[in-house]
Amino acid sequence: MLVLAGTPIGDVADAPPRLAQELAAADVVAAEDTRRLRRLTQALGVEPGGRVVSYFEGNEAARTGELADALEGGARVVLVTDAGMPSVSDPGYRLVAAAVERGVRVTAVPGPSAVLTALAVSGLPVDRFCFEGFLPRKSGERLARLREVAADRRTLVYFEAPHRIDDTLAAMAEVFGADRRAAVCRELTKTYEEVRRGPLAELARWAAERVRGEITVVVEGAPAPAPQDLAPEELVRRVAAREAAGERRKEAIAAVAVEAGLPKREVFDAVVAAKHGKV
Repeated sequence: MLVLAGTPIGDVADAPPRLAQELAAADVVAAEDTRRLRRLTQALGVEPGGRVVSYFEGNEAARTGELADALEGGARVVLVTDAGMPSVSDPGYRLVAAAVERGVRVTAVPGPSAVLTALAVSGLPVDRFCFEGFLPRKSGERLARLREVAADRRTLVYFEAPHRIDDTLAAMAEVFGADRRAAVCRELTKTYEEVRRGPLAELARWAAERVRGEITVVVEGAPAPAPQDLAPEELVRRVAAREAAGERRKEAIAAVAVEAGLPKREVFDAVVAAKHGKV
């Protein structure tokens, strides 16, 4: 069995009770950082029951096969990362995929999550959200990724490094709009926890003063577009342009409907009418 074990994102007292039990019962503990694991087990008052191996970005591809073999042979492998849930912007996905492919059971010890914690304290809508992980480091790629979700009406959640947060917030203000609301959540559950809320432009100016610690950014989704008074011919033209660019008709109709602030049915009817020469 593969056990994905969530670990505290800051306060060790947040560790789920099952975490200590699983660490003690494991045949193998795969840890992103074995030194941090040692500090965690000391704080929990537990000794790993089996051997401890490192499993991090640098050796994840090479070690996955070894761990998958152990799982297939009947071992109980517990996977932990430095903080939060394994495989969520952390090592783990490859091992989960390998375990599933070999018919090995995969379960989890739910634990603290920076994504959900930041969402909960952000003050922004949480009924629909999208986790985008880390943005690309290069400016052009970062802007392109942001433009992909600029019209997304869901709340967006990102992880970011402290030395890039000012550039990231400035790019968000440029793409999403200076007044789009956001929350920068820093050092969640730790001694110097801070949640800074405000428009993106204001947050970018604040971050320019140098921000430290682990950061999660929550950004308000795009506002619903005001309905546009577009002629059926224009709707058909926009759908055709998207189809020519490679989108399927269904997706093109849905996208044009969002752009125009219209029901999908209205755009669909215009396309059908055009097909029969009625537009």
